[in-house]
Amino acid sequence: MLTQERYQYILRVLDDRKAVSVAELTKELSISESTIRRDLNALAKMGKLNKVHGGATYLEQQNRVTHEDQVEIRRRIYSSKKDAIGRYAATLIEPEDFVYIDAGTTTVSMIPYLNEKNAIYVTNAMEIASKLVRRGFTTYTLAGRIRQITEAIVGCEAEQSIDKYHFTKGFFGVNGISIEAGYSTPNIEEARIKEVAMKHCYQAFILADSSKFSINSSVTFGNLEDATIITDKLTDNIYKQSTNITLV
Repeated sequence: MLTQERYQYILRVLDDRKAVSVAELTKELSISESTIRRDLNALAKMGKLNKVHGGATYLEQQNRVTHEDQVEIRRRIYSSKKDAIGRYAATLIEPEDFVYIDAGTTTVSMIPYLNEKNAIYVTNAMEIASKLVRRGFTTYTLAGRIRQITEAIVGCEAEQSIDKYHFTKGFFGVNGISIEAGYSTPNIEEARIKEVAMKHCYQAFILADSSKFSINSSVTFGNLEDATIITDKLTDNIYKQSTNITLV
């Protein structure tokens, strides 16, 4: 097995188990302890793991995201995971629900799977509003300014619109989820709309593929306990201690 292949194997093991011993790796890879120790030392220097006595532990990467890609770019990333998350989230809507759907490429993935015509839908996303209307759902949008990069409605008027609503369920997009920063997003105005809307929801759901975990973005809009996370994979069991997780 080549060095790079061993590195990849070790990191996959840590991602799954969170800790591994030199003895375990020696047996599983059928190589010497000295080789494994060199590999662990090299990966530790790269910042890929924590080297401990007798083995290694998973290193949670607290990456920081302060920018946003265009909607068309974000839509193509992890599209199958987003589709599965959206499909499940759509099943949570019941008759007579008063639903808020936040702007985002994962929340928009709910729309093809919605079947509940007796619910009422409110959104701050132009794309979502258009898709809902075309499918015959009762739809309202917030007042306010439209951000070009995300096509989300933001601003004081949008906040004032939300203040009069009391949603049974709300579905939110997110750029980062971490123990340190909770739920976060790069833009101040969008963070404020998310924060206000979440406070007006009886039940709140964060729709996030697994790449969003251990990411800190610029502005926190909620604490982990404020919502249930719907995701494809749990990257670290520590999140189970802070919030409800639904895997799809």
